[in-house]
Amino acid sequence: MSNGTIDLSADRQKALAMFDVSRETLARLDRFVDLLLTWQRRINLIAPSTIPSLWTRHVADSLQLIQLAEASPPHPSPPAREDKAICPLPCAGEGRAGGVWLDLGSGGGFPGIVIACALADVPGAQIHMIESNMKKASFLREAVRETKAPGIVHAARIETLVPALGGAADYLTARALAPLPDLLEMVAPFLKKGAKALLLKGQDLDIELTSATRNWTVQAESVPSKTSKGGRILVVHALSKRTSTLSSAASGGGQGGGQHHKEGS
Repeated sequence: MSNGTIDLSADRQKALAMFDVSRETLARLDRFVDLLLTWQRRINLIAPSTIPSLWTRHVADSLQLIQLAEASPPHPSPPAREDKAICPLPCAGEGRAGGVWLDLGSGGGFPGIVIACALADVPGAQIHMIESNMKKASFLREAVRETKAPGIVHAARIETLVPALGGAADYLTARALAPLPDLLEMVAPFLKKGAKALLLKGQDLDIELTSATRNWTVQAESVPSKTSKGGRILVVHALSKRTSTLSSAASGGGQGGGQHHKEGS
């Protein structure tokens, strides 16, 4: 695969070595990458500096979310423990991840289109992608048509569309979208109904968690990224707003709930 003078074949091979990808999925991913590189000449879908590592930096980064979903399918979450802000939950089971996915701020199709390409042959899989930029939404729609992936593109702002969806999703994803406190507000309605959020974050995740857990009790685990040395994925199983009782206890001289966080493997 190449983009003019840029040869992506070595990066493609490196990315594909990380995952068990079928020939059908690979054909869809190849078509998507070709289309992205064509549109990239007209609109900025990804940072130009990342084109030489497009497969490892973007495609593989997205594919790893499917493995996390398969390892721990969505399930009704137990009540959040108020003595800990972050409580890791065990995996609920194993199985091929189909279900309904909601990708917030899909941009150039990462991870939404990549996940749709990978799950195209899985019965019942459906990937909803929300993108407010009209040009990027047009690209996403063409990518869905060209790859025949099970994707649905919503050209709308997240804050206006999420309430209309009624919390109907199994998995939520977001990549380089917003600070964690803002993301938690977006995904909370879905997690209340048993969904799971897979949030791709960077090396500042701990700082973001400190800010987020002032208002939220979070049941989650942090998993190191397979594709980025400093990257991490926050797998959120359950959320609940921290009560005013806790705040009052803290202001009265007692100790408020501290944040606890465990690295996943």
